[in-house]
Amino acid sequence: MTRRIISKEIISHFKGYLQCEEKRSATIEKYIRDVTAFFTFCHNTNVSKEVVIGYKTKLIEQGYAIRSINSILASLNSFFGFLNWNDCRVKTLKIQQAVFCPKEKELTRTEYMRLCSAARKSHNKRLNLILQTICGTGIRVSELSCITLEAVRHGEAVVSCKGKTRLVFIVKALKKKLLRYAAEQKIPSGPIFITRTGKTVSRTSIWREMKALCDEANVNPKKVFPHNLRKLFARTFYGIEKDIAKLADILGHSSINTTRIYIIDTGNEHRRHMERLKLVI
Repeated sequence: MTRRIISKEIISHFKGYLQCEEKRSATIEKYIRDVTAFFTFCHNTNVSKEVVIGYKTKLIEQGYAIRSINSILASLNSFFGFLNWNDCRVKTLKIQQAVFCPKEKELTRTEYMRLCSAARKSHNKRLNLILQTICGTGIRVSELSCITLEAVRHGEAVVSCKGKTRLVFIVKALKKKLLRYAAEQKIPSGPIFITRTGKTVSRTSIWREMKALCDEANVNPKKVFPHNLRKLFARTFYGIEKDIAKLADILGHSSINTTRIYIIDTGNEHRRHMERLKLVI
């Protein structure tokens, strides 16, 4: 039987394969990080399904969240498919669809407004507008580079992500603010949100700057990250339109099931409905 040993060279070839498949850079980094962690676990051991199941068990015992484990297993299964080691692929863990969002994880509209206020007080105009752009359009933080001066002038941006292209509208109030900011920063063309050296501001910088606002804004840091702004947009839009299919298109989701996760609330509304039933006598 041929021994299956993972090497750094094999991982490098896998990275090249992902690049040829036109995977996003963030996706490639994540896959390689997951495969490298498994490579460390194996430590020159012959890879078999039993070994992979053992790694899966270890992740469970270490207290990893189910979604995190499934994400790691998806990376490994892709890696095994690349190597034609299909007998090493393992099943993901089953997840019960969440009905409500834990209150401590949901960013409220009031908290969002306090974050924007804190950004203004710290004279961080760029971050203030980044918060409003993500929350006002529903785009991903990785799609901020699509908010160019040309797109703002036109009032809409063409966003390409995960092999799909969609049109994102920029409302008048946001358009006015972005054009004023671009003029102040003397941005002649291209992406609005750039560093002093002209590079697109990174996801890590945005995350770090957002966390720095938490004390001033009196918001739990666990709630403060770019993706929660996108979710706030989704909940607010759905609260007005009640059209989940349209919302899925706006967010760039392939599946409505993904969109459902975005719009679940903390259960307060459901609790109020339960109270109105008055079936306990």
